Amino acid sequence: MSEQGTAGVRIDLTGRVALVTGSTRGIGRAIATALAQAGARVAVTGRDLDKAAAAAQEIAAATGAEVRGFAADVADVAQAAALVEEVERAFGQLDVLVNNAGLTRDNLLMRLKADDWDAVIDANLRGAFATCRAATRGMMKRRWGRIINVASVVGLTGNKGQVNYAASKAGLIGMTKSIAKELASRNILANVVAPGFIETDMTAAMTPEARSTLSAGIPLERLGTPEDIAGMVLVLASDLSRYVTGQVFVVDGGLVM
Repeated sequence: MSEQGTAGVRIDLTGRVALVTGSTRGIGRAIATALAQAGARVAVTGRDLDKAAAAAQEIAAATGAEVRGFAADVADVAQAAALVEEVERAFGQLDVLVNNAGLTRDNLLMRLKADDWDAVIDANLRGAFATCRAATRGMMKRRWGRIINVASVVGLTGNKGQVNYAASKAGLIGMTKSIAKELASRNILANVVAPGFIETDMTAAMTPEARSTLSAGIPLERLGTPEDIAGMVLVLASDLSRYVTGQVFVVDGGLVM
């Protein structure tokens, strides 16, 4: 496996197997596509098997890589663990785990229902815990692994109306740092990518005025793209970052400094 660290030189992940949760669209799909373009075999996942299979087929056609679709609700610990086992059976191993699946149920603290708290914590944090626990068994035996958890700048700064979401992402950061310390001796590296405001279905619904106001507060004066996040994940999945673990990489155009 050859990798060079200069700009414009392709990262080669040939021989690696990657699992990306929540990858049928948006940031997750961009990450799955980037990993496939780099030569990895990729497991695309979502709660709907038909959507996951369709996305996998499209990514495979575009990249020429082996990409397969799998279904699981990672908020369910048993399903999350079973997903990892299924991917390992299908591909023979699992080298790169990207926890991207998540959801929001926003409301002010006084109006936030306990069910909304539980749903967000389960999907964003509990699910990542379950996949990490399951995936690291094989990684430890092979003494090589990359865990990349997708958090948010909100996990660093907090945000009005997102007590549950901010807590889940802050928890994800703390969990990742602990995993990094536990497993560094086995050459398993764990890092966090914290996106800022990214072009997604949610931001697409914004008015031009709201978009302009938001962009004005970002030093690079634009919202990020899913590909901006995928690029950071790609580096962390490779041996270019072989001496990096337990870190939080903020990809937000300079919003949080």
